[in-house]
Amino acid sequence: MRRIMEFQSCFPVWDRLSADQQRRILDNLVFREIEKGTVVHNGSADCTGLLLVQSGQLRAYILSDEGREITIYRLFDRDLCLFSASCMLRSAQFDITIEAEKDTGLWVIPAEVYRSIMEQSAPLSNYTNEVMAARFSEVMWLVEQVMWKSMDKRVAAFLVEEAAIEKTDRLSITHETIANHLGTHREVVTRMLRYLQDEGMVRLSRGSVELLNEKNLTALRDI
Repeated sequence: MRRIMEFQSCFPVWDRLSADQQRRILDNLVFREIEKGTVVHNGSADCTGLLLVQSGQLRAYILSDEGREITIYRLFDRDLCLFSASCMLRSAQFDITIEAEKDTGLWVIPAEVYRSIMEQSAPLSNYTNEVMAARFSEVMWLVEQVMWKSMDKRVAAFLVEEAAIEKTDRLSITHETIANHLGTHREVVTRMLRYLQDEGMVRLSRGSVELLNEKNLTALRDI
């Protein structure tokens, strides 16, 4: 009962659904506890359903033919993921992988249930369109970063963002993990981090990066 009440409070348009629509969602709703590192959704052939994060953190990324990863967005508490229900998005197919970056609790709404209610409910349809537009904005921002920003600026931006997410200046993260987020090679990230260390902005140690001058990192990011 507690989780049901929590779901109702997390779902933005819950109070604007009819009693029958609410019942259909609750009758099919599944709660899952996902361990860090677990792949929750694996490409367009995998129709997992709509994911609503209760707590934790998910990472959505795409994989190149060469096996390189690049993060396209992340999901935090109360965030809804539509791309995990790829079978519902017939005009927009994406080979997106979704992985738990931290231990995560989430609700899964089957795609066919969500779609049938969305076809009847203007509030749910409008909300879905808003979420979709926000995700596409994030993807377009990423495209701009990849095309126009040099790697030192992208690494600086990532470090500043990660420090804000983790609420610490000392990040427990490997060069390989940063490379996976940014869609580049580990050696490139290592070279950029050493440059930032030489400039006095970070301190490197095994398995961690400490931000020493966030002001200068932010300035580099914004150039």
